[in-house]
Amino acid sequence: MKKIWRLLSVLAIVMFVTACTDLDEELKGDFNANFPTTQFGTVNTNKPTPNDGLGAAFNRVLNGTANHGGYFSVQEVSSDEAVITQKGGDWFDGGIWLRMHRHEFDPQVGGINGAWNDSYGGITQCNVLLASTDPLVSTPAAKAQLRFLRAFFYWRLLDTFGRVKITTQPLVDVPQSSRIDVYNFVRTELLAAIPDLPSGKQEYGRANKFAAYALLSRLYLNAKVYKGLANHDVADLDAAIAAADEVINSGLYSLDPEYKDVFDPDNVEAAEHIFVAPFDEVTGGGMNFAMMTLHYPSQLTYDLREQPWNGYSTLEEFYNSYDATDKRRAQNFIVGPQFDLNGLPILDLAFDPDDEDGAPINYTPRINQLAPSGSRQAGARLGKFNFKRGQLNDADNDFPLLRLGEVLLNKAEAEFRKNGGGLTTINLLRARAGVANLPSLDEGVILAERGRELFQEALRRTDLIRFGAWSNAWWEKPNTSGKPHQILMPIPIEQINATAGTPNPLTQNPGY
Repeated sequence: MKKIWRLLSVLAIVMFVTACTDLDEELKGDFNANFPTTQFGTVNTNKPTPNDGLGAAFNRVLNGTANHGGYFSVQEVSSDEAVITQKGGDWFDGGIWLRMHRHEFDPQVGGINGAWNDSYGGITQCNVLLASTDPLVSTPAAKAQLRFLRAFFYWRLLDTFGRVKITTQPLVDVPQSSRIDVYNFVRTELLAAIPDLPSGKQEYGRANKFAAYALLSRLYLNAKVYKGLANHDVADLDAAIAAADEVINSGLYSLDPEYKDVFDPDNVEAAEHIFVAPFDEVTGGGMNFAMMTLHYPSQLTYDLREQPWNGYSTLEEFYNSYDATDKRRAQNFIVGPQFDLNGLPILDLAFDPDDEDGAPINYTPRINQLAPSGSRQAGARLGKFNFKRGQLNDADNDFPLLRLGEVLLNKAEAEFRKNGGGLTTINLLRARAGVANLPSLDEGVILAERGRELFQEALRRTDLIRFGAWSNAWWEKPNTSGKPHQILMPIPIEQINATAGTPNPLTQNPGY
């Protein structure tokens, strides 16, 4: 079938080129056309993770981090930087992603059960290995790695669901804990793990003590939300700054010369990676961004082994938040007319006759509507993790779960909230992006800058909540200030039902 589809595409291209005398009329805006010369080659850049007995636990970070239907989807589709539009019969999925975008959360809304299972699957593996008597995983250093990783998964649950069960032993059920108790557990576990974590550069796919400090800087910065405080506690801000300084002053990390170096398919052990999901097309599957975001015939642009799904795109307002000269905009988004490997336009053979661009694929930042008839080619596409020519469904790009760029932003924001500082640090990142220094800071500027730098890294929901912007109205999403309980996602109904007859049944978050 794919051969037939390709043949039809080629025939349609020939017919289109013959019939059209001025293709330039279809080009709109100052977009950069996506020519094949910008693509990566086909070589698989990989490095094996250590044979240390910890793989069963650490490999769990591949689940939900860069694929559809779990943690990434919940964090991004609920925010103002990503959307899945309903394209006629495509991507309706019972309306679950439309409700996610509109903040019509309920215990069955799309992805939340996947996000829950992504984290608890990792926690279970950590607990099994922590209980093991195998000498390979029983050393203080191995146990510290596992305690860090378990704390990382619990941070995800703390941030997303708040009230969860803190299970530390295999097959031992416990009562549901309050959000503040989960916060304290994560903080205590990270601090307890640090003395036995490696002090040198981390092994590939593993963690050192500076990964724990990086996560602590994120944790303390969000402590106001996690503790339910009205204002930021200066002690928490000081702790966030101190944790960030541990990473910055370690001498182990530096900003990569180019922003793109952090995310490209050959980004193994990039200079600012602190803790990564080590994706690989053969040994570590789950990096599915090409499938999730590209239009079906974009398979011809990259010679992909499978046809993309045409799902995720970016909101126009978020795309426009970048300066036109910002290198991050060019890296983060795919816009404009699209071509195949021979430089011919790629076509949507089932295009909507009402689409002013017609059959040629032209990714325009403007999206006509969320539902029911979102244009099949509308929306800037998620391109931060560049696609490799000829890549499989599973890509090679490592996903930075913790990196120096975020740590610098964490410190800058904490300094701003404490004493109005942070400008020099934020301008350091802007300089790499090729844009002018900011003259001053305010909360809106910092939130926007974090968005520009950290796009597609599953941190936007967390940031919007911390800045009090989560309930704001944005495209096709109303103001939800009357629903303050929505800073937490509902506990998945599947999990509540599964524990209903046990001594410690889960109860729903208030407001749902």
